[in-house]
Amino acid sequence: MKVLQLCIKPPYPSVDGGTMAMNSITQGLLRAGCEVRVLTMESDKHPADMAKLPADYREATHFEAVYVDLGVKPLEAAVAMLCGESYHVRRFRSEAFAGRLRAVLEQEDFDVVHLESVFMTPYVPLIRRFSKARVVLRAHNVEHVIWRRVAESTRRGMKRWYLKHLALTLRVYELEHVNDYDGVVCITRNDAEYFRSQGCRRPVTAIPFGVEPEEVPSVDVEPASLFHIGAMDWMPNRESVAWLLEEVWPVVHREVPQAHLYLAGRRMPRKWMDASMEGVTVVGEVPDAGHFIAGKQINVVPLLSGSGIRVKIIEAMAAGKAVVTTSVGASGIEFTDGENLLIADTPQQFAACIKRLVEDQDYCRSVGEAAAHLVAEQYDVGSLTQKLLQFYNEICER
Repeated sequence: MKVLQLCIKPPYPSVDGGTMAMNSITQGLLRAGCEVRVLTMESDKHPADMAKLPADYREATHFEAVYVDLGVKPLEAAVAMLCGESYHVRRFRSEAFAGRLRAVLEQEDFDVVHLESVFMTPYVPLIRRFSKARVVLRAHNVEHVIWRRVAESTRRGMKRWYLKHLALTLRVYELEHVNDYDGVVCITRNDAEYFRSQGCRRPVTAIPFGVEPEEVPSVDVEPASLFHIGAMDWMPNRESVAWLLEEVWPVVHREVPQAHLYLAGRRMPRKWMDASMEGVTVVGEVPDAGHFIAGKQINVVPLLSGSGIRVKIIEAMAAGKAVVTTSVGASGIEFTDGENLLIADTPQQFAACIKRLVEDQDYCRSVGEAAAHLVAEQYDVGSLTQKLLQFYNEICER
């Protein structure tokens, strides 16, 4: 099978959850014997670092990046608002990308054009015009749900109103175009059910993010160490860390003073990098996420808004780490609360879970071991790729 994978940002090297999710598809399809071509956008925020691309990866994927200016432009945002158009989607419309996509479609025939996220869907009419390939949307999230939840947790009046407007126009776009594709691949069952309930008549399936079985780096694990790792240019991550520092950490530091929190991730806000907080070390971007995770004991993910599945949680669980998260953070994960994942939705609950893990080391280890077993059993990239190929075949035969 020949697949054209269209990405909103370079999937390799994988620097955040979204790129890891995209790269897992690329690698899984290649290992399954498929021909894969990767055409991606790059931007100032997410540049394509060609020097870091292995030669065999470039050759196998015919990797190509097209620069798109994704910077926020107030005038365009105002025009989109007046027109009732989703500014989120409008930003990803590019003549340069459309031109290159057309050239690729005219040069080659594909069985499937795989769209990574709803923000690639403005190019569906062009794909239909120049290709007979089946078009599959991989919905990493129900995007408008993220922005609605962010709006609901925002206190400032005008900002809250504008975020609600962005969520509404994005919802209208997502639902108006829900039947434009030949199939929809969601990350979670909840997201798949949502698409079906909103009138999607096309085949919909749920295939979670897959991970490669990797040996955890052999490093000393710091006792009572907590960590949060995630790209800070994603609003839900900033929101969750702010809640962690303001609402949860004072309780933890008072009741479990031996605990130490590490914050890692790209584009860490300067206010946290410069702040002096007892028991907290702000690391910023780390050169090797796997090595960083291996040296810590407990992953804390107090996500308050979002959809889809949190890739960084799966990564931490695969490394045998105990994870404390919210119901939102655990969405899409087939967990058992208290056995392979701990759920806490209030500051008091979150602090209590952390305290239990720090003070009961045997329990902490058992949760991490159960987490690693769950990931190995249900999130193996090889078996998930076979499910994806079966879905491709089903829609190609229609």
